[in-house]
Amino acid sequence: MTAAEAAAALEDARLQQHIDRDREDLADDERGPAEVAEWERIAHLLASTGGTYDPKADAVVQDELATDRRVAEAEQQRLQQQRQLAVRADELAAFARAGRLDRTVVSQPGDEAARDFLVHRGDYHPVVDGWLAQALAGHYADPAARTAAVGSLPAPVRAHAALLTALARTGAPAADGELKFAGRLARADPEATDALAAWLNNALAMPAGPVTGGTA
Repeated sequence: MTAAEAAAALEDARLQQHIDRDREDLADDERGPAEVAEWERIAHLLASTGGTYDPKADAVVQDELATDRRVAEAEQQRLQQQRQLAVRADELAAFARAGRLDRTVVSQPGDEAARDFLVHRGDYHPVVDGWLAQALAGHYADPAARTAAVGSLPAPVRAHAALLTALARTGAPAADGELKFAGRLARADPEATDALAAWLNNALAMPAGPVTGGTA
């Protein structure tokens, strides 16, 4: 496109904007002013540089195209993450329904998001919370997974994990199912469960000594 062609296109855009100014259905339409502004920019660019217009040499156009590519890539990544999340949520739900969501299923970073996905989808199983609490207590997950999950899980799950951690410090063996009370306490009163876990940790940290009695 030459400078003369750009100037003609600008005049056409201005004329069309003038024709459309009294149309009520176009009162809030920003395309006309935007088109005029873009032709003004191109006409000014060619008037100052000469030659013909090439979008590949137009820094503004190239910046806009780069922005569009970044937005498209980000959206593609978001959709991919959403698909992966749905697959993981389906896995956890299937294990829960089959009664196999136990220590043989190793937790992964992002499982707290899979839990939320199940809740929003209406396919949530309470056993998932118990499994996540065990993971948060260090039984099913590596440290990175626990760190990533701790701030995203609901208070009952965090309280359940805290109590399981404190109980494990006692060294008392517990058969499968014997610590289910920890989950019931956490669901009923997370704050009290956290307080109990803190009390246990403090008691276990104190040196052994004679019992002097106390009040309840």
